[in-house]
Amino acid sequence: MTAVTDRDHTGDRWDDGFIARSRHRSTRKGGPRGTGTRAGDALIDDALLDAALLANDLDEEAEGGRDGDVSEDADGDEAVVRAVSGAGSDGGKAPAPPLSPEAQALRTRLDALRQLVGLSRTRLDGKTLAEAGRVLDEAAARRGLSPQHTVVAIAGATGSGKSTLFNSLAGVQISETGLRRPTTAAPIACSWSDGAAGLLDRLEIPGRLRRRPRETSEAEVLRGMVLVDLPDLDSAVGAHRDHVDRVLALVDAVVWVVDPEKYADAVLHERYLRPLAGHAEVTFVVLNQVDRLPGDAADLVLDDLRRLLDDDGIALGEHGDPGATVLGLSALTGEGVGELRELLGQFTQEKGAATRRISADVDRAAGRLRPLYVADGHSGPSGPEIGEAARAEFEDRLAEAVGAYAAGLAAERAWRRNAGKACGTPWLRLWRWYESRRAPRSLASLALMSAKGRGSGTSAAAPPEEEVTARQRVEQAVRTVADEAVAGLPDPWAQAVRETAVRGAERLPEALDELAVTLGAAVAVPGAKPPRPAWWPVAVLAQAAMTLVQIFGGLWLVGQIVGVLEPKLLPPVLFMAAGIVGGPLVEWACSIAARGPARRYGQDAERRLRQAAAGCGRARVLEPVAAELLRYREVREQYAAVAAGGTKLSTTRQ
Repeated sequence: MTAVTDRDHTGDRWDDGFIARSRHRSTRKGGPRGTGTRAGDALIDDALLDAALLANDLDEEAEGGRDGDVSEDADGDEAVVRAVSGAGSDGGKAPAPPLSPEAQALRTRLDALRQLVGLSRTRLDGKTLAEAGRVLDEAAARRGLSPQHTVVAIAGATGSGKSTLFNSLAGVQISETGLRRPTTAAPIACSWSDGAAGLLDRLEIPGRLRRRPRETSEAEVLRGMVLVDLPDLDSAVGAHRDHVDRVLALVDAVVWVVDPEKYADAVLHERYLRPLAGHAEVTFVVLNQVDRLPGDAADLVLDDLRRLLDDDGIALGEHGDPGATVLGLSALTGEGVGELRELLGQFTQEKGAATRRISADVDRAAGRLRPLYVADGHSGPSGPEIGEAARAEFEDRLAEAVGAYAAGLAAERAWRRNAGKACGTPWLRLWRWYESRRAPRSLASLALMSAKGRGSGTSAAAPPEEEVTARQRVEQAVRTVADEAVAGLPDPWAQAVRETAVRGAERLPEALDELAVTLGAAVAVPGAKPPRPAWWPVAVLAQAAMTLVQIFGGLWLVGQIVGVLEPKLLPPVLFMAAGIVGGPLVEWACSIAARGPARRYGQDAERRLRQAAAGCGRARVLEPVAAELLRYREVREQYAAVAAGGTKLSTTRQ
């Protein structure tokens, strides 16, 4: 950095920071000049430079006339020059050094926060994610600027002595002080080294309010620091408070200046210190004007100030612990200012303030987002999910709605009926045929015709009361499984799961009705031939044999009656009796043997219909709900990465 003093003692001129002007004028007065073409070029360069400097003088004078919060002594007694934006700097950007472990951890948390915001955009409103988005934007903006500088703001209430402390740290009169309130109307910056132009542009501090102190041994301690003097936080002018709020959200650290009269002011604690309690590692709280306190009163006030800060939730950096620094000083007399300068110098040389500030912002954003992502109602590593009991109950309700049990019973009866037709006596079958022909409108025939009609798709619609009951059962099943899935979920995600379940259930009753018509009617129609067991042919042959025995005995008996055969009554009667008794016995034995296969056939039909209904329910309700729960688990994992380490302070300042 080029050393610049209040006056150029050689030429007895005020140096306003335009070092090129001083050198140019000294060259024109008597410095070495070239000849020939080089001399002509120098004259052209001199003319262009004079024009540029003249235009800049006019701009500076116009701006200085409008700004009454910066002191500029016309006699040139202050050792301050303007830090012109871009002059001698790289625009605030510098090659990024290797990341520290703390910076690497912060980058991981920021990446997780970015993923969290992206996954949550369709589930949460924009206002909810605004804080996280602002943190990401400001973190990206700060990480793109100089990591070699630390921006520290001096904030406080009216009359606390902020500007006096600002001037005392700078070693020169920069910010105007006085009894007039408010004295400071806009943020004023002082940079101890080059390369901070980009940071000051981000703070929207114009070039006319940027200063540089003289090079001294004390100034060397603060190399790399950019100090910003803010207006009063309790100013009656709203624009001043807006300046304070805007800059406090962008700086790397804050020095809060309080005085013995207003150190317990409610505005300071409730509006600023308490909400920024998580930023303790980048916070300095100084009790100014201790020279006004007699005896041990300063220690008593400091102890009470520490108590108030503890009530605000601010961790205090005492006994080597990380946290806020609290000390007393007098900016007017210089007592304690040197200690603060050394603390700020050490804090600046660590070059970790920006990382800790962004990390604290992420902690605060994560704390505000916690109710939206943490499901306290679920335990276990797998997170919220649809339990097996809930799935089974859901499938049972769907099976009940589709009539799976009734379809199974109908299939069982159909199997038995088919077995009775095949294994029954011919006379009984003939009688049943005769009854069906004689009374075609009987209840059994109507049921048969209805079953056949359903199988062909020409039957009338189900009764309205049955349709309403089935729909209610489906809706109840969906509500039950949704309530089970959202148990313990945060409200936004619980609402998303419920909406997903409701959307899937909109056409579910109709789909189940189609299953009942296609699959259910197929198993209930008697005309559908069930599979026959291996013993079925034997039973049919036995029944045929019994019938033949009856016919043989009857013909034998008729032959004896008409005199064709020799009269022997007992043998044909025995044959007829054997056939008459054997036929029903075979039929009874077949009915007993058919119970097991018929039951298994009915259970198989019920299972097929139940599985079809369950598959329909899974595709329309359970799988979308499970996908929504999986999305929640993903965002919860991202939130866990964002909140990692947010409950304890780092040990950088130990």
